[in-house]
Amino acid sequence: MPLTPLDIHNKEFGRSFRGYDEDDVNEFLDRVIKDYEGLIRENRDLEEKLVTLEERLSHFHNIEESLSKSIIVAQETAEEVKSNARKESQLIIKEAEKNADRILNEALSKSRRAAMELDELQKQAAVFRARFRSLIQVQLELIDNDQWEKILDEKTIRMDKDDKLDV
Repeated sequence: MPLTPLDIHNKEFGRSFRGYDEDDVNEFLDRVIKDYEGLIRENRDLEEKLVTLEERLSHFHNIEESLSKSIIVAQETAEEVKSNARKESQLIIKEAEKNADRILNEALSKSRRAAMELDELQKQAAVFRARFRSLIQVQLELIDNDQWEKILDEKTIRMDKDDKLDV
């Protein structure tokens, strides 16, 4: 068990014939007591400071651990966000490709329909032209026909007869 200042103060030395000067010993013991009390006080202060610093260190270790966990959670969350963004972008791309294919197919279908309609119109125009040419040829043939001259001659004769009858 360590000495206390009271132990030093209460220490009694045996007396001998040629011993030390009692006043010097007492003065020295008083200095030792004072220094020893100071060291004990300083030791207590240091121990209290040590306890405080250990508590702070523990607190900082807890903060460090919390920050480490937070960083790990943040990294995991960032990776998850990236992964979700990649998935979403792939879905958007697939949707866009589907829409592009649909629009392209619709455009091709409309183009084919327009080409078929154009072919049909060209065929109808050719048929109309052929019929119209045929009709004009028939009409020209009728005009060039000798019967017109007969009809005109007969009408002229009738008109002549009708003119004579009036006279």
